[in-house]
Amino acid sequence: MVDNLPSVWLIGGTVDSRTIAEELITQSIGCLVTVTTPEARHLYPIHPSLRVHVGALSPEEIPAFLERHGITVIVDASHPFATQITATVTAIAKERHIPYIRFERPPLALGENTLEVPDVDSLTTGSYQTYLVGKRVLLTVGARWLGHFSTLHSQALLFARTLPYPQALAQAIAAGFTSDRIIALRPPVAESLEIALWQQWQIQVVVTKASGAQGGEDVKKRVAQALGVTLIRIARPENKVGQTVNDLSPIYQFCQSHLRT
Repeated sequence: MVDNLPSVWLIGGTVDSRTIAEELITQSIGCLVTVTTPEARHLYPIHPSLRVHVGALSPEEIPAFLERHGITVIVDASHPFATQITATVTAIAKERHIPYIRFERPPLALGENTLEVPDVDSLTTGSYQTYLVGKRVLLTVGARWLGHFSTLHSQALLFARTLPYPQALAQAIAAGFTSDRIIALRPPVAESLEIALWQQWQIQVVVTKASGAQGGEDVKKRVAQALGVTLIRIARPENKVGQTVNDLSPIYQFCQSHLRT
């Protein structure tokens, strides 16, 4: 059975995807957004042209999902570090001849106080680990990544900032963070608050992902420079996928061109 509304599958969960969804609504284009958590559902407006599916899809489930919802165009606006879903969907779209386009956030230049490392392992177990040892370190990498740092509690004073969700807090606690070293806060974080938090915890090093301005990276870069804090940025993984743009306008043109009858 095929749904009679959606024609665009928008892989979401990001601020970028919300902007795309709102524009597709304006253009009266049916859209089905997928997110992995119930909290992410609230990013999107309630509208007859928009549906939201909550829950991760396995590679085996995706073909039937596409058929069931009548998907004819795929727009990938997932997080720059969500490489698994991007690789899976790219392959399926190619196999099934479904037009696919990915929005990739524009990268930011490194700041004066910023060091970029190639991946999280090089920071937690490789040569870059020396930048953390003996320091007061704030981790803003997402709760799922905190486990990578669990072996460093005896070598550095680690603090974690997570989303204010039970699952995120549970992941932080499982990674060895005590309640006095966890702050649950939903972004965006204002620059003044960022400064106050870093000063409150006397932070010397901040670890973040190369998530772009939408991920608050620009704010952290400015605060690091103002406070003389070292900002360590984990580089984006290489995403060798299909058509990729870093401007939103081509997304809408792509949808319109492939949905014309």
